[in-house]
Amino acid sequence: MKRLSRLSAIAIAAMMATTAIPALTTPAEAATLSGGFDVGPGGFQGNFNPLAATAGFTWLSIYYEPLVAYDEKLQKVVGVLASSYEVSDDQKTYTFKLADAKWHDGKPFTAKDAKFTIELATNAKTGSVLAARLKPVSAVEAPDDHTLVVKLSAPSASILDTMTKVMMLPEHALASTPADQLAKSTWWSTSPIGTGPFKFTKYVTDQYVELAANIDYRGGKPALEKVINRYFADPAAAIAALRSGEIQFTYVDSNDVPTFKDDKSFKVIEGNSFVVNYLGFNHDSPIWKDVRVRQAVMYAINRDAIIKSLYAGAATPANCAYIADRLVPKDIEAYAYDPQKAKDLLKEAGWDEINGAKPITLLTYYTTPLATNVLAAVQAMLAQVGINVVPRAVDAPTYNSIVLKADADISQFQMVYAGLQNGPDAGSINPGLNEKQIPPAGPNVVRARMPDLTSALDAALAETDSSKRDARYQQVCKVMNTELPWGTLWVANRYGVVSTKVKDFVWTPAPGGGPYQANPQQWSIAE
Repeated sequence: MKRLSRLSAIAIAAMMATTAIPALTTPAEAATLSGGFDVGPGGFQGNFNPLAATAGFTWLSIYYEPLVAYDEKLQKVVGVLASSYEVSDDQKTYTFKLADAKWHDGKPFTAKDAKFTIELATNAKTGSVLAARLKPVSAVEAPDDHTLVVKLSAPSASILDTMTKVMMLPEHALASTPADQLAKSTWWSTSPIGTGPFKFTKYVTDQYVELAANIDYRGGKPALEKVINRYFADPAAAIAALRSGEIQFTYVDSNDVPTFKDDKSFKVIEGNSFVVNYLGFNHDSPIWKDVRVRQAVMYAINRDAIIKSLYAGAATPANCAYIADRLVPKDIEAYAYDPQKAKDLLKEAGWDEINGAKPITLLTYYTTPLATNVLAAVQAMLAQVGINVVPRAVDAPTYNSIVLKADADISQFQMVYAGLQNGPDAGSINPGLNEKQIPPAGPNVVRARMPDLTSALDAALAETDSSKRDARYQQVCKVMNTELPWGTLWVANRYGVVSTKVKDFVWTPAPGGGPYQANPQQWSIAE
């Protein structure tokens, strides 16, 4: 039985001026915690469907809950709606024992709900972003109200990591909605119910979401009466609201941190984002076919200068998807900044004939001032060697609607600036790189078709011997470093700032916001 356990010389764009969003009209209450919980990539506006969410789980997990989640240190998986689990000897059957819990409408949570949820999550017609990750699931059974059995077609060392992202949904509320209509349902933003310590009560479009305490929560009555998630189109507005006392918590970029470091009214929370940022080459575009062109992109970008000047040193260069020593071979290419080498490679490849100075659309969903400056720096560096990229920043839904189409228009995203989870489980990158995950099958948005990479990923995912997994992922790293499906850039730290008036507050800089063990029922605010 297992226990669940300033590039001043190259910064082109100045930081955008912002103003704070007006305060809510509701009076401040000592028992109300307000925050910009999902400021950052993707934002939260309209992001209430956990099946389709790629970020915002810090917020969603306050009222929805998964069977299992990572602990707050992101080191082990612990129980949430499951009290325990066991794995069969052949590692193809996971049996979960479920806790006694109720939905916010008072109906009992049962194994049938869990079965219903997992089956929705495995069905791409629902808009589930988890379907590709759940492909190993061959059957889901609910032998009794408190037992769930998940069967796999083959062992998968990453399945439990994926299960931490599957938020349980009520069968009785959603079963009548056709799968292909589920993503468009108004239920998500009007009357969603979960099992968590707070209940959904109100959404004011593009302003805030309000939750009220679930006094019948199995983990005890929450200390707070309300939790409010404010929407900020710009992180600077969230920071202004934090300083004025309108909110008590917000996500911040690394360049905002110094202003809070010595302020005793706030606590800065720092951690590994477990997200690798990269320039993704659309491999369906002929301009990237020659690996020498992709190599030139890597040599053209002074990553160290960007990290030092724009990230204030709070990032680590990445030469594959990973930066952890145990996952990175000693002999891979470091792609040190060498613009002359980049020019030579482009000349060898015949870049003037392939594309030359024609503009290349660089699509991204990163819209913060920091991201704007990063892309301006990248644009300037690539221009110096003869590659003309034109950044286009859009919101996350628009980005997804472009890149996830089976018949996507190459001209709209010849290149992307994006990020993908590279931990806590190393297998998290598989959906973004495996050939079997090319849209619509999955989120391999760069359309990477690299047999050696797919083979390396498949072998790593199938490796259930923990003592051998690191070597498997070193091979993945080596292939990535050689074949360059992406131009990998860095893994940055992630930050949050909370008022010191808030007690027992847990926020972890987790990829996508979690989920992770946070115990929001214990959060409180000092008078």
